[in-house]
Amino acid sequence: LDVTLSPNPSLTFRTIGGILDFYLFMGPTPENVVQQYTEAIGRPHMPAYWSLGFQLSRWGYGSLDVLKETVDRMKHYDIPYDVQHYDIDYMERRLDFTYDKVNFAGLPEFIKEMKKNGKHNVVILDPFITKDEEPGTYRPYELGQEMGVWINNSDGVTPAVGKAWPPGDSVFPDYTNPRTVEWWTQLCLEFKDVLDYDGIWIDMNEPSNFMRGQYPGCADNEINNPPYTPSISDRSLAEKTLCPDSKTYLGDHYDTHSLFGWAQTEPTFNAVQQATGKRAFVLSRSTFVGSGKHSAHWLGDNFSQWKDLRRSVIGILEFNLFGIPYIGADICGFNYNTSYELCLRWMQLGSFYPFSRNHNAEGNSEQDPAVFGDAFAKISRATLRIRYSLLPYLYTLFYESHVHGGTVVRSLMHEFTSDQETHGIDTAFLWGPAFMIAPVLEEATRSVTVYFPEAEWFDYYTVLPSAWKKNYATVSAPLNKIPLFIRGGYILPQQAPATTTTESRLNPFGLIIALDEQGQASGSLFWDDGDSIDTIEKENYFLAKYTFSKVSGNI
Repeated sequence: LDVTLSPNPSLTFRTIGGILDFYLFMGPTPENVVQQYTEAIGRPHMPAYWSLGFQLSRWGYGSLDVLKETVDRMKHYDIPYDVQHYDIDYMERRLDFTYDKVNFAGLPEFIKEMKKNGKHNVVILDPFITKDEEPGTYRPYELGQEMGVWINNSDGVTPAVGKAWPPGDSVFPDYTNPRTVEWWTQLCLEFKDVLDYDGIWIDMNEPSNFMRGQYPGCADNEINNPPYTPSISDRSLAEKTLCPDSKTYLGDHYDTHSLFGWAQTEPTFNAVQQATGKRAFVLSRSTFVGSGKHSAHWLGDNFSQWKDLRRSVIGILEFNLFGIPYIGADICGFNYNTSYELCLRWMQLGSFYPFSRNHNAEGNSEQDPAVFGDAFAKISRATLRIRYSLLPYLYTLFYESHVHGGTVVRSLMHEFTSDQETHGIDTAFLWGPAFMIAPVLEEATRSVTVYFPEAEWFDYYTVLPSAWKKNYATVSAPLNKIPLFIRGGYILPQQAPATTTTESRLNPFGLIIALDEQGQASGSLFWDDGDSIDTIEKENYFLAKYTFSKVSGNI
């Protein structure tokens, strides 16, 4: 199937068969459409408070010593930082459910130390398991073999064998099979005793295979080579994955391919919840309709280029429409080396992604916000402190999304639908209805052209009302500043920031009251312990609704 969008507006569906069911969500507002859509597919999960803090990652630390140096310089500059991710280099030879006892000797103790300092830890797991270790030495494979959990070849009996990160050849768990869910859950629970993780990052789960189909190649039949193939990599359905005629528990891989990551997500979510006894953190590369119920997502392997910085705004807006509001892009870019200015502007923008993580690929130079020296660290720290001070507002937006199913990040069009001018704006975005972020998206630029729809707008930094209304304005944006604006008529809860949410949650609260033309404002605050399971369902939370009227002067 492929779908072509044209400016008419129209959609053209091109398919070789099958049943098409169309669901129409009538709104009438864009926000209503998303609420109705998530009512059908499942509401977004409520993230743990700590997971709204800044997160750091790198494929290619290479050793615990290098990671420790990174953590130390983040501490030196007092940059807010809540979560450390561990990419595949923490593993022994890239084998799931192991850690490298040479280069990462002392990792279990290090993770415990991080926890003691109020930080959280997320480990990566890949969805392929090597079959070629010495017999009796690699339990994940042997237990899986015993339980019969792999995707099979077209004969439905022999496991599909491909090539991925681990040494030797790999087999692929079939997460649509209840036996696989048992196997995976058991291994995740056992691994918690090895590394005391708080969340799991599931990668490569398209599923990714470094070949075109498995050994010995895909048979030439109508499932593997249908009469029409959409414009995908090499025009082959098996490219970098498994043959479409492979067999899964639910049917041919041809029919279940898009469900691989989706099927892995819920079992991982449940396993993390079981292992930690706390609210689960799961980050998945592959998502499908309904993935937001159990998963965060990032926008995949981007590049350290200005155009990728720009496109990330569109990506976070789109995933909020898809019911996956806990979304972000790799800050500073994953592939290629970043530059000072690009990374600085990306740290500023990324400070306002719902999922805020700086991540980098093997072989590239370090790009954590503490590595570029004093000036860079100071600016990153200041911007992240704005994020942290507004986390009560962001957390409240996630509560509303979880309960009512709307967006957390939204376009100006979402709030000002009847204003045609907002329909084409994809360079600025809103947190909820009230907080506008207008990032610098181009190199060597020290100002931004911002459109202000019909409302009272206040500059976040000066708290002065602006004269702008239903108008474009050029706003100053020196290197140390990302333009931010508060919409009149709203009350935003805030809290004094700190270096971790563990500390900031203990700090005093405040309210930003921005009045509309009538001198009124309203808002709300959702608060709970931040990481217990189902606090909303169990009604174990605090919810305040605020209103302010200048006439009475009362809140």
